[in-house]
Amino acid sequence: MKTSELEYALPDALIAQRPAEPRDASRLLIVNRSTGDLHEETFSNLPSHLREGDCLVLNDTRVIRARLTGRKPTGGRVELFLLRESAPGTWEALVRPSAKVKPGSRVEIDGAHCTVEDVLPGGKRLVRFDSPDVLQLLEAAGAVPLPPYIHRDEPDAVDLSRYQTVYASRDGAVAAPTAGLHYTNEMMDALDRRGVARTQITLHVGYGTFKPVQCDRLEDHSVDPEDFDVSESTVDTLNATRKNGGRIIAVGTTATRVLETIYRDGKYHAESGATSHYIFPPYAFGGVDTLQTNFHLPRSSLLALVYAFGGVDLMRRAYDYAVQERFRFYSYGDTMLIL
Repeated sequence: MKTSELEYALPDALIAQRPAEPRDASRLLIVNRSTGDLHEETFSNLPSHLREGDCLVLNDTRVIRARLTGRKPTGGRVELFLLRESAPGTWEALVRPSAKVKPGSRVEIDGAHCTVEDVLPGGKRLVRFDSPDVLQLLEAAGAVPLPPYIHRDEPDAVDLSRYQTVYASRDGAVAAPTAGLHYTNEMMDALDRRGVARTQITLHVGYGTFKPVQCDRLEDHSVDPEDFDVSESTVDTLNATRKNGGRIIAVGTTATRVLETIYRDGKYHAESGATSHYIFPPYAFGGVDTLQTNFHLPRSSLLALVYAFGGVDLMRRAYDYAVQERFRFYSYGDTMLIL
């Protein structure tokens, strides 16, 4: 498949700059793969499209305040965007202005210190903190790393709560698993009443989620590794759901990639590590029956996954419909349920 087939025209006005209020007031496009029908709902009505015995799979990663601002001993300003912890107190990061921060440069941030070290592939740098408790520093001095298409100089109080799922519990992501941003505690209660089970996996979403596919052919692209963890109890729930005839419903492309990583020989397996599982058409899904996902960027690996799941022609039609009906796109935008 040519990467150019992932292009579509999107007016800038449809890129959501603020979340819906309340969370579950987002619009929901129901896409039926069997009939090809498109049907618009409000996200609060999601439970009515699920069945007793289904299982919702949520990514419980928590977005860390990964952007830091510090100064060199000379007074020069340095911006750090922490991407991934490679060892206690040592992180892969983006550094600006990178050319002016030589290996071995010391940076002070809110009374803490780090050393900017080696240059890594992809323009990243290795940053070593004097104290291994970097998350405490991030909570005190860091900023939420909003996506580049949200045009605000700095995140505000709304972003601190809304660029996070209500069930986020495990620190490590630098971007939100956005399909989950629509859920509320009241929605969870409604799902319980309907007999829909839910379980959680962890995938710490990395900066690579924004990396466009720049190759001419989709198969020549690769996705950056992201850390994941799936427990024995989660696997027990997933396997029991399938055994009893229920559907596995992935909330987002992150949950989808993990489920496809751990599914083989007709079963889900408890695992942890890093996954670079890249899904694009054609692809035979084994671990996911239904997908709930936001609307994604053109030429992105996320859109390629959605095309693979829903079918290229149907997904093009769904995206054309969403643009025509002025749905809101990307992280703070509306969502779809692909049945």
